[in-house]
Amino acid sequence: MKYLAAYLLLVQGGNTTPSASDITALLETIGVEAEESRVSSLLSELEGKDIAELVAQGNTKLASVPSGGAAVSSGAAASSGAAAEEAAEEKEEEAKEESDDDMGFGLFD
Repeated sequence: MKYLAAYLLLVQGGNTTPSASDITALLETIGVEAEESRVSSLLSELEGKDIAELVAQGNTKLASVPSGGAAVSSGAAASSGAAAEEAAEEKEEEAKEESDDDMGFGLFD
């Protein structure tokens, strides 16, 4: 992943076709020792491909990945809704009780 990130940073910086030495030099600036086999593998996979097109294809694939939580059954949703209403009512009552605690004298009046 760090090799791809370095490649994309170089492309974003204006280097349309980063070389192995460009990627290695960038990684060394942050103290990462680059493995030549991984750099060459990345470059061979990306050779002749448009990065913007690859990113667009990746975005369409990510759009199909579920990113929400587990689905809630309707019975559980109804009971949680009722519980949420009760909790809101309790908070309202507590807020009313707490407002009487100062007996008309505010701390910053």
